[in-house]
Amino acid sequence: MRIISANLNGIRSAANKGFFDWLPQTGADVVCLQELKAQLPDMSEAMLAPAGYHGFFHPAEKKGYSGVGIYSRKQPDAVIEGLGIPDIDTEGRYLRADFGPLSVISLYLPSGSSGEERQTIKFAFLERFLPHMRQMLAEGREIVVCGDWNIAHQPIDLKNWKGNLKNSGFLPEERAWLTELLGLGWVDVWRTLYPEAPGYTWWSNRGQAYAKDVGWRIDYQITTPGLAQRALSASIYKEIKFSDHAPLIMDYTGEL
Repeated sequence: MRIISANLNGIRSAANKGFFDWLPQTGADVVCLQELKAQLPDMSEAMLAPAGYHGFFHPAEKKGYSGVGIYSRKQPDAVIEGLGIPDIDTEGRYLRADFGPLSVISLYLPSGSSGEERQTIKFAFLERFLPHMRQMLAEGREIVVCGDWNIAHQPIDLKNWKGNLKNSGFLPEERAWLTELLGLGWVDVWRTLYPEAPGYTWWSNRGQAYAKDVGWRIDYQITTPGLAQRALSASIYKEIKFSDHAPLIMDYTGEL
């Protein structure tokens, strides 16, 4: 079973850069998308339902902003849009698809990098999302939460960690929140598979960060313990640059 998480920084932009030519070659069973920056009427048929996939979306109400989606080869048993929290759901940040005993979630956690107001919104999201993650563990299902978490957890997860100790995405409070989340029993699969590999998935558009590999690992597949034990391997696709993020690809034993 192959699951991909990809922040597209605009689905139409990613399409122009070849994302939908690449998708059929991936062999993915499920693809979680973040930052659609489009509403359904803005999207072509190939974006709504690529060949061989069912498409599901939770766009933001604001045009050209946020939004998440899921492509799956198999029709889900159920799809849940949003968390049921209005101020979060208007921004299109959470989409869940259930397949038998497995749930796959596409998550786009807020960024606080634009200023104090958005950082406050990010902290408010974290505060309310932790109980939700705790509740999901209690469901007894296998779950994977894929997406752009906008937090680098440890110094290994970003190139210039000393210079970012006071910046959103590497603040002590954010990192402590992620530590608390993992302490509940959730598993950061990349870091479990590859304890010493940085695994950067995002690069700033400033100062040749991509060319110099001055990156951050902020895209994760975080899973229940049982699913983590089924993880075989993971990779970050960098041959074609679809956005400022690179797709995170993970293979698990078993079928969808």
